[in-house]
Amino acid sequence: MFTLSDFDFDLPPELIAQVALPERSASRLLEVDGTRTPAHFTDRGFAALPACIAPGDLLVFNDTKVLKARFLGQKASGGKIEVLVERLTGERTALAQIRASKSPVTGTTLRLADAFDVTVGERVEPFYTLHFPDDCLTLIEQFGRLPLPPYIEHTPDANDETRYQTVFAQNPGAVAAPTAGLHFDDALLAQLDERGVQRAALTLHVGAGTFQPVRVDNIAEHKMHSEWYQLPQTLVDRIAETKARGNKVIAVGTTSMRALEAAARDAADAGHPLAATAAETDIFITPGYQFRVVDRLVTNFHLPKSTLLMLVSAFAGVETIRAAYRHAIEERYRFFSYGDAMLLTRSDTPLQA
Repeated sequence: MFTLSDFDFDLPPELIAQVALPERSASRLLEVDGTRTPAHFTDRGFAALPACIAPGDLLVFNDTKVLKARFLGQKASGGKIEVLVERLTGERTALAQIRASKSPVTGTTLRLADAFDVTVGERVEPFYTLHFPDDCLTLIEQFGRLPLPPYIEHTPDANDETRYQTVFAQNPGAVAAPTAGLHFDDALLAQLDERGVQRAALTLHVGAGTFQPVRVDNIAEHKMHSEWYQLPQTLVDRIAETKARGNKVIAVGTTSMRALEAAARDAADAGHPLAATAAETDIFITPGYQFRVVDRLVTNFHLPKSTLLMLVSAFAGVETIRAAYRHAIEERYRFFSYGDAMLLTRSDTPLQA
């Protein structure tokens, strides 16, 4: 089967987008047609997306909202620490990563942002439970910093606080943005509506594990991080209606894809049709996976050797993605969170390692 090196590629560092473009929909869109041999690529502006989608097709967005989840702080001893809140577990409790010269023990008090104290509770590998003195969400939004990805090298500013958030973000809980959604603005959404393209939303709170590198050569041995997601009944109904009339379900981003396919897989394993659900998922989609819901995918360009690159390779075909990435590099597309996007169609061709 496939190994980690099968998902590696050389990326010129200057193609890693460091800032967002002035306009969301001004990014580029690479439309990938893997049904041809060789695969065919069309270079477009993202604003042309409505013309690429048929009336009646269903776009599924992730409406999670990014928390200001990063804190600098110190121990009572004065030692410096860095905290990244992974998820909220209660009104005054959260799980977090803690970087410190020495791991804090249960009962330790930490001063965050020189503004308030938290107490370290039980360890929930690889995280720590933190007890806040007041409502977590209020304190996080008031004193935290936006957790930009590690490959973005500048300190978050006011522009990032707007642009590293989708225009349809509603439910706070993510520590990374569902970046395919960053290209959509209100004008583009209105154009999609005018064309008769359907829209619906789910919630998946993206965790810090999305940046976790794969450290094993045999990718089957990799353990995915777990994330919480919710599919409302309204979305389930819209998917059924879309399929019934012969239209396509289009996931906006790999997070929407993971939530949809996790719910569909679990339902199929239980012998049930897709249903509304709220659950944890650690689904790991690699080549050979059988997709059950998603027909097309809007997604950004992903890191070498990443689980997200494996996911899109499973969806569109390994060789198609390799060729698409070569094309994108040659044409100087912008990569990663603030970069450009692709429009992929599911490949039903059996894959070989």
